[in-house]
Amino acid sequence: MRYTITVLIVKPYNFIHNSYFVNKAVNNIYQRALVRNSLFIFLKKLKAMSNRTNDLLQIRPTISSALFFDNMSCDERFQNATIRPVIKLQHDLLIAVFKNYVSKHKNVFYELSLPKKLDYIENAIHKDMKFRNSIKGMLIGQFTVEEYAIYIDNSSDLNKRMMNIVKERLVDHIQLFEPKAAGII
Repeated sequence: MRYTITVLIVKPYNFIHNSYFVNKAVNNIYQRALVRNSLFIFLKKLKAMSNRTNDLLQIRPTISSALFFDNMSCDERFQNATIRPVIKLQHDLLIAVFKNYVSKHKNVFYELSLPKKLDYIENAIHKDMKFRNSIKGMLIGQFTVEEYAIYIDNSSDLNKRMMNIVKERLVDHIQLFEPKAAGII
């Protein structure tokens, strides 16, 4: 049972009793108000809570180029149906997180040549376990419970797929990490 809580401060002289309960039906929502020392707390039973799975699936972008074939492996199907849309949804956050990672590492990234920048991105994604795990958490947190059950069956391979896609995405948007675009100067 879900409730919303509304707190209203009222003056004590407006009430005869210091503590009492008021029951009232408003718009088919049952409310109970407890007044104690000039404080109202209303608990409203919500008519309908939205389902987390439906909400997650509705906010995900669709990828029109994603193809599905009968002879696809389960991992490839999961990658195209779940991982790619989640990464696309989290794109802006991934860019911001990488910019923060660069700033936490003394902005060395901005002084590197292009090939070294590509190596820097690869090392950050594949070798820095703390950074890698935070990115995995951002992506896995957008899975439905059903998708998570599929993910845990073969998490090792799916983690490799996720990190490779994130690396490709950061490399493809490397121009966003130029000092002027990143807000450094």
